[in-house]
Amino acid sequence: MASGSDIAASTIKKEKQEKGLKVFLRKCKEQQALLWMTVPFVLWVFVFKYLPVWGWTMAFQDYKPAVSFSEQEWVGFKHFLFLFTDERFLGVLRNTLAQSLINLVLGFVTAITLAVLINELSNMKFKRTVQTISYLPHFLSWVVAAALVSSVLSIDGIVNDVLMGLGLIEKEILWLGVGEYFWGILGASEVWKNVGWNAIIYLAAISMIDQEQYEAAKIDGASRIQRIIHITIPGMKSVIVVLLIMNIGYILEAGFEPQYLLGNGQNVEYSENIDVFVIKYGISMFNFSLATAAGMFKTVISIIFLFAANSLSKKLGQGGLY
Repeated sequence: MASGSDIAASTIKKEKQEKGLKVFLRKCKEQQALLWMTVPFVLWVFVFKYLPVWGWTMAFQDYKPAVSFSEQEWVGFKHFLFLFTDERFLGVLRNTLAQSLINLVLGFVTAITLAVLINELSNMKFKRTVQTISYLPHFLSWVVAAALVSSVLSIDGIVNDVLMGLGLIEKEILWLGVGEYFWGILGASEVWKNVGWNAIIYLAAISMIDQEQYEAAKIDGASRIQRIIHITIPGMKSVIVVLLIMNIGYILEAGFEPQYLLGNGQNVEYSENIDVFVIKYGISMFNFSLATAAGMFKTVISIIFLFAANSLSKKLGQGGLY
């Protein structure tokens, strides 16, 4: 039999729940215009992100187009076993991880550095000019960007001209024809194209830092470097942690367009990643089950990395996504 204190606690809890529900409904009524505005985005996410998950069943079938679902042949983990025993896929997995890690490290370091440097500029006109120029390449399609990169790195491109002029190389190098150079070229291309755009969110985080901290540090005799290390970087910490967690969740999303456009027969051992593999050996050869299995593997691993990074961040006291 429940005691009086248990009944009272249960009653209080119920009253709190009812009160919370009333507050929630009242806020929904007050913000109904905003809620209606979110409906199209919720529908978009459901249609394009959740409904396609049904297609994962193809990974466990020898899928044949124009054959009904009930008539498909179920093969279990056949395609997954093929992937994990195929030397080409293991090489593709290596390329994907290497490209992602290079992009992750270079992307974070360069974007944070650029944001800090722009923030330290005192001339507002020059500051806006640098920021505008830095994020303009982001708006170029990868078709145009890849053509520029290929032209710059060609035999008669400006890179060979400069290096030969400086005496650093004796003869022209076909940079995109040497597989070992591809990861570095891809990382540099990603930085050139996206560093300015990626720096915007860090600049926004810096703008939220209380300026009185800088003034107090200046009065105490702190140098510019010391102010950056002890005020600017810590002020961006929460944003850096959140973006790092989200990017780790996309660790197998190394991209598709730059690898596909800059890749060729000479650098294929280093340029081919999971997305290119899916196109070449899955969809192009009508092996939809293999393509689905590869894509499903990438998604599951990304989810695992996302939750692991979020949990680790919270254990280290740096907060997380939830």
